[in-house]
Amino acid sequence: MKKAIFLLAMMFSVYMYPQGTEPTLEKVGKMVKATYFHENGNIAQTGFFLKDKLHGQWLMYDESGKKIAAGKYMEGKKSGKWFFWEGDILKEVDFVDNRIMHVKNWNQSEIVSVDK
Repeated sequence: MKKAIFLLAMMFSVYMYPQGTEPTLEKVGKMVKATYFHENGNIAQTGFFLKDKLHGQWLMYDESGKKIAAGKYMEGKKSGKWFFWEGDILKEVDFVDNRIMHVKNWNQSEIVSVDK
């Protein structure tokens, strides 16, 4: 479990500070929407700031544009369910006050439900 948490923390830290072109910042109501880019010009991540703190929905993408992480911040702290995609595995991570409370792995190759 500690290894999984460490890997998630490492993966997140890499994508939190992408190396690439200058970000775009756009005022949206009381918040600022930020878009960061990979060196190839593709979006690395998008999200919002409120009073200089990460706030609201954040999405992260790899260099090819594939979504690799999604989650919400509340006043600079990870909150609620975050999702991390790694190949066929989807990691569902529950955060409370910026702390990991639960991690669940989903295998995307398995059938979850079938409609008839």
